[in-house]
Amino acid sequence: MQEIILNVGVGWWHTAAIERLSIPPIRLSDGPNGVRGTHFFDSTPSSCLPCGTALGSTWNTDLIHRLGRLLSDEAHAKGAHVLLGPTVNIQRGPLGGRGFESFSEDPILSGILAGHYVHGVQKNGVSATMKHFACNDMESARMAVDVQVTERALREVYLLPFMIAVEMASPRVFMTAYNKVNGTHAPDNHHLLQDILRDEWKWDGLVVSDWFGTYSTTEAINAGQDLEMPGPTRWRGETLVHAVTSNKVKRSTLDERVRNILKLVKHSIENTSIPPNAPETQLQSEENTRLLREAAAESVVLLKNDKGVLPLDPAKTVAVIGPNADISTYCGGGSASLRAYHTVSPLEGIRDIAKDASC
Repeated sequence: MQEIILNVGVGWWHTAAIERLSIPPIRLSDGPNGVRGTHFFDSTPSSCLPCGTALGSTWNTDLIHRLGRLLSDEAHAKGAHVLLGPTVNIQRGPLGGRGFESFSEDPILSGILAGHYVHGVQKNGVSATMKHFACNDMESARMAVDVQVTERALREVYLLPFMIAVEMASPRVFMTAYNKVNGTHAPDNHHLLQDILRDEWKWDGLVVSDWFGTYSTTEAINAGQDLEMPGPTRWRGETLVHAVTSNKVKRSTLDERVRNILKLVKHSIENTSIPPNAPETQLQSEENTRLLREAAAESVVLLKNDKGVLPLDPAKTVAVIGPNADISTYCGGGSASLRAYHTVSPLEGIRDIAKDASC
């Protein structure tokens, strides 16, 4: 059963290849606010978008679409066939560790923006990934927490942005969440992956695990999780061979999992100009810089202006206090981290426009 090789990734960022059958690998890359490439540290510089919450504050669907196109171009430059974004989980509170990646607490706004994001990313053959499916809205004990949710709340709040994006843009990849939903881990959850995603929504793409987010062999394959990432496998390989030979997993089910992987590989090779194992290059341009500046400016929301502090009076002085003013914190950590082409700290920005800046 050589096809079992395809059910797990090779290293952190590639699918498996079978040279004898002329099946090439394809590359996946983080993340939702920029295409980092294959290196966590010292990565090739890339366009850094405002975080998802900032983009959600723009309410600008045309802007989101254009940013998606930029991400598609960056994916080509980084040799990535699949972008691991957007993140469309619901922001239940301000303390969620990865809440900044998501668009909003509003499922309709989140879904519409995700749809336009996916449209832009997939315009030139790159595949977008809807994540994390589903109910992944906290980082504390994220691999063990059991999200208890009624069916109505599940559908009206937590699944709605995913459903809207599926209807609008047909994303080609879904990523399962780390957490449990009503007692069952997301990648083992037949109700989520089969009953709702595939049967009700008629979606026919590839389901990939979050990294190290596979928890079983038989349950995950039968529920509908196609690809375990990263490699080498912890749950498939010989264990999956035994599950098939002992009839815990039907051969037809395994064939369906493999078919979904091959379909994505075929699409990626035929619809992009990205060769397997392509070099990672830069794509900085004045046009892209203007777009990123436009996105950053539109994402700023003024909630209060007590005593007319803004706009600043040019005749008055401004004190910049604290070392963090000279640090450019331009992106979050983890999946959202990357090296931006250009950064400006608050202090640098103030010095650029202040007439008489001094320390």
